[in-house]
Amino acid sequence: MRITCPLCGERDRREFYYKGAALVRPAEEADLAQWDAYVNLRDNPAGPLAELWYHEMGCGSWLTVTRNTSSHEILHVELASGSGLGGTP
Repeated sequence: MRITCPLCGERDRREFYYKGAALVRPAEEADLAQWDAYVNLRDNPAGPLAELWYHEMGCGSWLTVTRNTSSHEILHVELASGSGLGGTP
């Protein structure tokens, strides 16, 4: 599988660290039920899914990668932002 880093270009997936689904993180003051759902209740869809990947062996950027989980086709790649998506850790 090849991932096209917006800063470095196309690279082998072994240069990246996979963090998981790019989920919207609850607010700090959210109740325990919201945090429980965020931490423990995950969908496992067959099809497009936004994921967080870290370009560990490259520029060190966090990326939001939209990947088809059935075919592993990369549909879209962009730099991850601090918009609450599991973040730019």
